Amino acid sequence: MEQTKPTTAKKRELSPIAARKRPGSVLFDGINYTLLLLYALICFIPILHVFATSIAASSQLADHPFLLIPTRFSMEGFQFIFSSNTVPRSLLTTILITVVGTGLNVIVTSLIAYPLSRKYLKGRNPVMLMIVFTMLFSGGLIPNFLLVKALGLLNSYWSLWLTGLVSPFILIILKNFFQALPEEVEESAKIDGANEPVILFRIILPLSLPAIATIALFYAVGHWNTFMSAILYMNNQAKWPIQVLLRQIVTVSTAGIGDDEFAYIPPSNIIRSAVIVVATLPILLVYPFLQRYFTKGIMLGSVKG
Repeated sequence: MEQTKPTTAKKRELSPIAARKRPGSVLFDGINYTLLLLYALICFIPILHVFATSIAASSQLADHPFLLIPTRFSMEGFQFIFSSNTVPRSLLTTILITVVGTGLNVIVTSLIAYPLSRKYLKGRNPVMLMIVFTMLFSGGLIPNFLLVKALGLLNSYWSLWLTGLVSPFILIILKNFFQALPEEVEESAKIDGANEPVILFRIILPLSLPAIATIALFYAVGHWNTFMSAILYMNNQAKWPIQVLLRQIVTVSTAGIGDDEFAYIPPSNIIRSAVIVVATLPILLVYPFLQRYFTKGIMLGSVKG
């Protein structure tokens, strides 16, 4: 027994923890942590500045234009932007575009990715080549606009939903995830008499919740931040999403946003910051609920091809 027992020194040599404590490894970890901390600060400080500006009193902003921690608080920016129905209406429009658009994206992407993940599907390789081709080349801005106009979709939410109905990159991720699922699951379902739609909606999709949550988050963020498509296809200001309204506020300052009865108009930087917070906060609150699926889904969907 004593001969088979490794000594303490040998254990330390074989331990990966001990290997990480070498001077070179400690230096490498220190550089990594420093760079990651700097990158996190670069990303976090602008967010903190915008949030602090939105809740700070205008008197304090006059003395400190770049503010991170306010000492005098005021909600005048939020009171002003909600004094009329312009921002709430735009926010509800964005929620509608995001919810309906994400649902359509997930359904259509799943219906395309599932058959392409089956090896017995004839002609799936040429179809995949055409899908990958669209990642490299597109029709262009003007042909897309002319197509939407010819279909009569201008000033319609369908112009936002149909033009980005399927993302080739996300489709490939979901297709790889479906392809990684055990084939025995599908075979046993077929033996029990299930057809393809039943297999997809009652077996494959419930097993693919990490991947579905991942692509739903991708699509939802894209719809929430939609800007260029709305600029091109939406001429009716009543149908503008929040990002287009935010651009209008930044461009023309505060003209036409508040009611005439609102006697005091806050400084433009407070109004802009308040609108940015209102436009950003909802999508940030969604991420924690999908975060546990996000990493797993993106990794499993990208390892196997």
